[in-house]
Amino acid sequence: KNSIIYVTSNRRHLMSRNMIDNERSSSIHTDESVEEKISLSDRFGLWIGFHNLSQEDYLNIIKSYSNYYKIKLEKNDLKKSIQWSLQRGNRNGRTAWQFIIQLASEKNLKISF
Repeated sequence: KNSIIYVTSNRRHLMSRNMIDNERSSSIHTDESVEEKISLSDRFGLWIGFHNLSQEDYLNIIKSYSNYYKIKLEKNDLKKSIQWSLQRGNRNGRTAWQFIIQLASEKNLKISF
């Protein structure tokens, strides 16, 4: 009842725009800025990592999303998903999800999430 949960990828979503502009123009040392970002994350107590997966695990996630959203996978779609991950320089769950959104778009499918 008396709680608010903030979910953000970085602190600029928690700060007003004029505070961000002032920070950019100030002479804050880079290390201090990094430490502040880490301390902010520590205050929330959560870290979310997007760790690289094996190709097999990555493809299993693609297949799982496809099954869940009833997207029929063609043989070439799995090859495209690997190319997708290579172009983005990582192979993780987030990349798999982004590929699924793109694939659904190409197939003119609407997915709800």
